[in-house]
Amino acid sequence: MTGRRIIDTHHHVWDLDVRPQPWITGDSLAPLARSFSAADLAPEAKEAGVTATVVVQTVCVPDETPELLALAAADDLIAGVVGWTDLTAPDITDALAALREGPGGDRLVGVRHQVQEEPDPDWLLRPDVQRGLAAVAAAGLAYDLVVTPDQLAACEKAAARLDGLTFVLDHLGKPPISSGALEPWAAAVRRLAALPDIVCKLSGMVTEATPGTWRAEDLAPYADTVLEAFGPRRLLFGSDWPVCTLQASYGEVVRTAERLTDRLSPAERDAVFHDNAIEVYGFGPHPRE
Repeated sequence: MTGRRIIDTHHHVWDLDVRPQPWITGDSLAPLARSFSAADLAPEAKEAGVTATVVVQTVCVPDETPELLALAAADDLIAGVVGWTDLTAPDITDALAALREGPGGDRLVGVRHQVQEEPDPDWLLRPDVQRGLAAVAAAGLAYDLVVTPDQLAACEKAAARLDGLTFVLDHLGKPPISSGALEPWAAAVRRLAALPDIVCKLSGMVTEATPGTWRAEDLAPYADTVLEAFGPRRLLFGSDWPVCTLQASYGEVVRTAERLTDRLSPAERDAVFHDNAIEVYGFGPHPRE
């Protein structure tokens, strides 16, 4: 994709000297049990043609988001932050305002919670959560959904109840790529995509594929499903770095996404890899662009 500007809408950073990442457990995730910084990502992003990024929260603690915002304010690569705040807190409106008023607050573009870790499959439908989501919408922010396939039905109901909130489905809703099964994930994704205020990240696929033996062809049925369901005007590219490094380098993830979208027109590919990110997350021109 020589000469094309790319916005990576999904990556992480963490410093284990600052706080642990409790989700990094077991032998399969052991390579992630070290610190990853924006400086580590920068040369790989430049090599891949990435001109701006969105950094996404990893833990549900109040201190992480202000740190990410301050990082974004000081970094010429990071254009936006998807942070965390307690959706169920009575003062969520004030909490969002405080984040906006702090250092780097203008880089806050969305909120996310680890819904995939909630034991209640209908967590998104709780009245206190619905109230919090309404506050996110009122603040003009997007809401990223990190969920498992069995939670997609609740996502559909939540989105149908909330007008004016853009939901961003991370990692295609984590389909079971390693098994080769499409259903019932595909049907659930199509129902979700039928709603107007839902977009989807073309991200996280390599980590759901068979370890060590995956090929782009294994990912194609899942990428094709979301391309058909959402259309190229509602898809965003994301690397999921450094989690993706369990299976592929940053450059390999970018090249795989290019291959999976090679049937699109140039304008459609520009939308997936660049323009949609600006529209969904609402950030303006970035220094690297």
